[in-house]
Amino acid sequence: MELQDNYDSNYSIWQPQAREAPRLMGWNVPADELVHIPSHWLKFSEVDPMMHYSLGLVYCFFWVAALTGNGLVIWIFTTTKTLRTPSNMFVVNLAILDFLMMTKAPIFIYNSFNKGFSAGHLACQIFAFIGSCSGIGAALTNACIAYDRYTTIARPFDGRVTKGRALVMLIFVWAYTLPWAIMPLLEVWGRFVPEGFLTSCSFDYLTTTPENQFFVVTIFIFSYALPMSLIIYFYSQIVSHVVNHEKTLREQAKKMNVESLRSNQQQNQMTDEIRISKAAISICFLFVASWTPYAVMALIGAFGNQDLLTPSVSMIPALSCKFVACLDPYVYAISHPRYRLELQKRLPWLNIDETKPQGETSSVTTTNTNSSTTETPN
Repeated sequence: MELQDNYDSNYSIWQPQAREAPRLMGWNVPADELVHIPSHWLKFSEVDPMMHYSLGLVYCFFWVAALTGNGLVIWIFTTTKTLRTPSNMFVVNLAILDFLMMTKAPIFIYNSFNKGFSAGHLACQIFAFIGSCSGIGAALTNACIAYDRYTTIARPFDGRVTKGRALVMLIFVWAYTLPWAIMPLLEVWGRFVPEGFLTSCSFDYLTTTPENQFFVVTIFIFSYALPMSLIIYFYSQIVSHVVNHEKTLREQAKKMNVESLRSNQQQNQMTDEIRISKAAISICFLFVASWTPYAVMALIGAFGNQDLLTPSVSMIPALSCKFVACLDPYVYAISHPRYRLELQKRLPWLNIDETKPQGETSSVTTTNTNSSTTETPN
């Protein structure tokens, strides 16, 4: 193919004599921006304009839903004294990352309604940088949430995360995340390029040089496989602990000829803990389900049959990641009892029906009550 003869597949750079080819094939790419486009996407036929417009509208919905939902989480959890716990520091960080992810949506929307790579190279770099920070940061934050839930359920007396430890963990999350986004941005290792419909950008997983393949493998291991392994390990330990603990309590209660060894207060507290853990597990499951296709696609691009990666196929993982960023705050709105209580108090028109935990007063009026509330994990 003549186009391929003018293209260096190792570096995804088009020669000047081939720069007008994408316009002849229907792609809306300015000639001076062509050097940044991997040739893989340009060998496909033009995308139907209705696909661009449809995705632009979908992203408009995602943008509003994510900014509203995550904005509420950030507002409620940071301004409510009883919710400013070590556990909820991770929740707020995840909401910030999800909020950050959707701040790049206007770039995608602009490109979609202009049917191509219209915002240019700088906007592409901003889009991919924000996506890398929010995606990798969310993976590590979910691992932190899994660890926090594990210590709360399995070691409630001596293993709970303190505010100091939570702060150190969050500093580590950001210190770990930023280099993976900065290196491709500066092209120190890897680079950011357009993908799919050329309306979004990500790190380059199509260039088949040994250096770039090593980058893909490394980022797969340290930014996906490692956090996912930690998440799976901690939640499997939670399930195992809960099952074994409940079995022991039932056996002991049977021997003592009583229905339960727990008081009503202990039962209510455990119920709240289980509800919060279920919410955390749901969010981590959504994260795994949404980012696994992206990870698989990157490996296929670097080592497999690249013909499987059509522009339409590449947009599916991108959409799933944005969808989860929208869904996370609403999972907490459904499952987190104290968050629902605060929403009910501040936004009564939402008609949320959440009853207060038994024994909890309507406001924190005494030192003892404040201490008790602070010790209750959220």
